[in-house]
Amino acid sequence: MSLGIWEMTVILLVVLLIFGTGKLPAAMGDLAKGLKAFKRELGRPADSAPPPARREVE
Repeated sequence: MSLGIWEMTVILLVVLLIFGTGKLPAAMGDLAKGLKAFKRELGRPADSAPPPARREVE
């Protein structure tokens, strides 16, 4: 089952109504961070230590 153009349009409109245009980029950024963390945890064995924290350069 695939989504057509009308279904995608309705979903996009509902998301815009819920979050608004101001909060949408922040919500998508948080979602992306969560997905990256989830994928990272799936690839790591259960008994291994967590990876060292990355320092961001300003």
